[in-house]
Amino acid sequence: MPSLPAPIQNLILAFERLPGVGPKTASRLAFYLLRAPDDISRQLADALNLLKSATGMCQTCFNITLAGQTQCEICANPKRDESIICVVEEPLDVLMLERTDGFQGRYHVLHGVLSPIEGVVPDDLKIRPLIERVRRGGIKEVILATNPSMEGDATALYLRQQLLPLGPRLTRLARGLPVGGDLEYADQNTLLRALAGRQDMS
Repeated sequence: MPSLPAPIQNLILAFERLPGVGPKTASRLAFYLLRAPDDISRQLADALNLLKSATGMCQTCFNITLAGQTQCEICANPKRDESIICVVEEPLDVLMLERTDGFQGRYHVLHGVLSPIEGVVPDDLKIRPLIERVRRGGIKEVILATNPSMEGDATALYLRQQLLPLGPRLTRLARGLPVGGDLEYADQNTLLRALAGRQDMS
């Protein structure tokens, strides 16, 4: 069976390294770009080059920002409440929370979660700068908005232990039933969390 030319094989292998992309999808993407107009391939190549060279990290919250900027738009906005920090795992989580238009505080991006199995320890995350932000004072509440997974819960518990002595109110995102969901289809953990996080209607 004849092998593919090296440039196509290399592109397929590069696509396969992306999360959620298997061999079939990688092959489809590579052959699409092979047949696509030159401007599409050029635009993709330019975007990939700029992804690294034109972006940086906010020195306050560690969200993604433009290269050369010390603060992201959120941290630089004087209208945001700097006494409330929402701690998230990844920059994409900031984007999702901002789309709700329901949070007017500041963020702190950990860039991952604690995972002993994968060798991720506290020093691998942006935990120390978070502790320093809280220690400097002026922080009334820290919202631990890590994902409701084993690693996310373990990270939230670790952060609680580190931040509790510093005095801010610590909260965790509520968990429960999705809007439009039926009780009969909910799993036991979801129902237990919904009960525990029930709201007062009196």
